[in-house]
Amino acid sequence: MSRLDHTFDPKDEAIQRIEVITGGGERRRRWSDDEKAEAVEESLRPGVVISQVARRRGLTPQQLFTWRREARQKAAASDGVPFTPVIVEPRLTPESKAVSVRPHVIELDIDGASVWIWRDADVAMITAVIDALKARS
Repeated sequence: MSRLDHTFDPKDEAIQRIEVITGGGERRRRWSDDEKAEAVEESLRPGVVISQVARRRGLTPQQLFTWRREARQKAAASDGVPFTPVIVEPRLTPESKAVSVRPHVIELDIDGASVWIWRDADVAMITAVIDALKARS
């Protein structure tokens, strides 16, 4: 019989030793739905590294990816609208709003340079800018 033959014939060789490997006594950890949901929620935050979340929680990244996939499937199958976080920003005060949407009166395009002249612009400044653009062209 060749060494590459994977069949066992008891007449060819006598069994010298048999080794029995047991599970080592560790039980599988059971995760509650709340623990799974917390881990999935943490892993979905922007900038989070999945393997770090998994390591912190005593999981493998594959287990966490499985939970994420199951959560997506559950959300897609539900009749309700999925939860979407909302961030409420403070309202702009009338003064800050007026500064950000200041309307311009005149727009000049000279040789690819655009100049906007505002309603309250200084005449001397406008003249200097136009003279500089004329000199450049």
